[in-house]
Amino acid sequence: MTAASEQPDALMEIIDLHVGIDGTSILKGIDLRILPGEIHAIMGRNGSGKTTAANVIMGHPDYEVEQGSVILNGDSLLDEDPWERARRGVFLSFQYPQAVPGLQVGNFLRKSVASIRGEEAAKGAQFRNELNEAMDTLDIPRSFLSRYVNDGFSGGEKKRFEILQMMLLQPKLAILDETDSGLDIDGIKTVASGVNQAVRGTDSGALIITHYSRILEHVKPDYIHVLIGGKIVASGGPDLATQLEENGYDWVEKAAAAKEAF
Repeated sequence: MTAASEQPDALMEIIDLHVGIDGTSILKGIDLRILPGEIHAIMGRNGSGKTTAANVIMGHPDYEVEQGSVILNGDSLLDEDPWERARRGVFLSFQYPQAVPGLQVGNFLRKSVASIRGEEAAKGAQFRNELNEAMDTLDIPRSFLSRYVNDGFSGGEKKRFEILQMMLLQPKLAILDETDSGLDIDGIKTVASGVNQAVRGTDSGALIITHYSRILEHVKPDYIHVLIGGKIVASGGPDLATQLEENGYDWVEKAAAAKEAF
C-alpha cells in the first residue's frame, strides 16, 4: 500500500466534514479524495445528505460547516464565496435549474466563458469551434442558442444545457447533482458522453450524485460511495452500483452496521 506521504496530489479532498442546517446535523464526518482525471459517484436514499454535500462544496450559505475541510488543488474552499469557487474551477449542475427569461443562451454561454476562463477564450473562432463541438456531442441544435436560458425547456433540455455549460467552462471539478433525472435512455447516453469527454484524459475531475445506476453504466466511475445517514458507509468500483440495484440500500446499510459492530 502506498504510504500517505507518497500518495499522488488530490484534485479535491474532503476531510472529516460535518455539516448542519438550523441546528440539525446532516453530514457526520465525510472523507473523500478525487484525483485528476477521476470520476466519482455518490449514491444514497433521499435525505441521506447527497445534495447537501454538493451545495457545501459550492458554498451554499444556508449550511453551517461544523468541522472539517474541503480542499481544491491544495487550498481550502471553505472561506470563499460561491463566485470565488467558480473562478477557481468548481462547477455545480443544479438538480432544478432556474429559468432566466430575456437572457439568450448564446449570450449567457459567451459571458460565462469570459468570466471563468477569460475574455480571450470567449472570442472568435476558438469559442465558436468549442461551442459547435460541444453542441454536436450533446445533439443540441444551433437554434437553441437564440432561446432564453431554461425558459420553456423540457427536463432533458435543461440537463443537456447544464452539461453544455460544463464542457465550455472546463471546470477543475464538476459536481453533477442528479443530472440523469428526467432523461430518457438516449439522453442519458448523450449526457454521459459529454461528462466523459470533459473529464477523461484531463486534469479535471467529476462528482456525480445519483439514485440510480443508469448513467453510471455509461460513465463508469472510478469509485462509487454510498451515503447513508450523513456518512459514507461503503465505497467500491462500478460493480457496487449493480449490487445496489439488485439488493437495495438496506443490504449495504446492514453490512456496514455489522462491520462496525465487529
